[in-house]
Amino acid sequence: MSPSNKKKLFLLRKELDLIDNKMLNLLKIRANYVKRVLSLKEFKKEIIDKKRINKILRIIKLKSIKKGVDPKISNRVWKNMIYAFIDYEFRNFKKKNK
Repeated sequence: MSPSNKKKLFLLRKELDLIDNKMLNLLKIRANYVKRVLSLKEFKKEIIDKKRINKILRIIKLKSIKKGVDPKISNRVWKNMIYAFIDYEFRNFKKKNK
């Protein structure tokens, strides 16, 4: 790689790092909402809502296409995020005593 391209690569990677930091901040905000949602659930069976998951993925696909984002990438990102939060909910679920 030429020195010029190495410098360009370095600068592009710095920009990607900035975007990653912004995404982490948004992920933290999302995680706080998921905690609040989890606190409302009374039974483990309420954690997975397949209808909602499918609806989210359909909407993300449409928005991705509209915004010129590869829908395969956004689908994989959202699916992984959804299932990571589902895993979080299962690990942190505490049955409510009535």
